[in-house]
Amino acid sequence: MTLPDVQKIVLDIIADIAPDEDLSSVKPEVRFRDQLTLDSMDFLDIVMELRKQHGVEVPEGDYGHLASLQSSGEYLLPLFVAKGL
Repeated sequence: MTLPDVQKIVLDIIADIAPDEDLSSVKPEVRFRDQLTLDSMDFLDIVMELRKQHGVEVPEGDYGHLASLQSSGEYLLPLFVAKGL
């Protein structure tokens, strides 16, 4: 599992949650909320899908780490690696 792999997983989840969003131009370092029309329920859906699809738990206090594609990847990569994914 690499950083780009994790970022693709996050983008795939967002694509499922918000199918009308154009994810082709997402800038990794820019907050999702500054680029996409995602609300707080969408972010909860992302967290739930990470748990459901990959068994990765994100505590509520860590939700801020999922603000951008870059920060999501950096936060989630060790969790995926620890699960042997």
